[in-house]
Amino acid sequence: MVVVLAFALTLLVAVLISARAKVTAISIPVLFVLTGFAIGPGMMNFIDLEPETPGIILFVELALFSVLLVDGLHIGLDKVKEVWQLPSRVLIIGLPLTIGVTAVLGHFILNLSWVQALLIAAILSPTDPVFASAIVNRQEVPASLRRLLNLESGLNDGLALPIVLTLLAVVGVEAFQLPHWLLEVGWGVGLGVLLPWVILRLEGSRIFKSSHIYTPILLITIGLLLYSIGRMSNANLFLAAFAAGITIATLNDQLRQAFKPLGEVVAELLKLAALLVFGALLSVHFLEDLTWLEVIFAFSVLLLARPLAVILALRGTRFRTSEYLAAAWFGPRGFASVVYGLYLFTSGVPDAGVLFHIISTVIIISIVAHSSTDVLIVQWFSRQNKQSEREEKVPQEKRPKSEKTQTPGEKEHKPA
Repeated sequence: MVVVLAFALTLLVAVLISARAKVTAISIPVLFVLTGFAIGPGMMNFIDLEPETPGIILFVELALFSVLLVDGLHIGLDKVKEVWQLPSRVLIIGLPLTIGVTAVLGHFILNLSWVQALLIAAILSPTDPVFASAIVNRQEVPASLRRLLNLESGLNDGLALPIVLTLLAVVGVEAFQLPHWLLEVGWGVGLGVLLPWVILRLEGSRIFKSSHIYTPILLITIGLLLYSIGRMSNANLFLAAFAAGITIATLNDQLRQAFKPLGEVVAELLKLAALLVFGALLSVHFLEDLTWLEVIFAFSVLLLARPLAVILALRGTRFRTSEYLAAAWFGPRGFASVVYGLYLFTSGVPDAGVLFHIISTVIIISIVAHSSTDVLIVQWFSRQNKQSEREEKVPQEKRPKSEKTQTPGEKEHKPA
């Protein structure tokens, strides 16, 4: 009960400072991580969680699933067709480059074996849709950049999972089966498209029709069915969630609009609760075991691996310099990396605790850095937009005569 009280009080503080947090560097996610750390072992000892605690992975996994489903609702298939080129470049070129550069950094800075370095790199490769939402939901940010970050963060979680599972099988005790992982990815996308399509067809038929009150509940039902069927059939849950969101947004905009307010609230609550749980997993021993090499590695990943990969992937596109820099910097690590990091303990990986400590260090520094700079990025673009508007509103009379526009009936005077 003390944990519920701590969450409720932190939630109250978050609500009271939320307006100020939108325009300052105050970070609500950091607040929940710190609360979890404070009530965890070694501090107040109100909650004693370990990575192996039953239900931890399921809860964090469900939170990420919900966030991806809601994120997918913001993007219909028509929008995907319009902007697929940039996200595909970041995913096809940028994701492998990010893994490669991070693995090199892990091998030489932390003296990890190449397999361990690749495993950590794959776990840290997904960007987080939770923290990306701080950018993609702000109209001040260019639409092309918002769609890029939204699609990238929604898809790379699921695309990185087969790589993570493959490396877990190599390092751990399970045998690697390539057809199994390929089937998991394909079935995840297929289930995410097929299940909502069937249910929406039923709801739109002459026999069945949902009432106004029950319409938002329909999407919750789809989500619960998708999660349970996906888990029972070993589908890629994260690709299934994002694909389902896109499918619903494409087929039924009315349902999307009806669910959007409720869905965003539910996803936000699960996100904040999961951040508190993550903070509780970090005891005071985490700080005692922290090394300078881990900190150097974390900053190298954030300042070198992601920016280098994105700049190379987007080379030759029509992005402005400001959009290049924002896309290169804003690759926050979070939920997906926490979930995949917890898989270390269920896969029989040697030195799982050491590897999870490294991963957690990167995640914490990323959460602090990215959730504190998202407002600065929005303000940067806001100033650029205002500057552009001022330039467009230059009074006609202040322009050179040669730039004035002729009226349709006005003839050009030519000297004799």
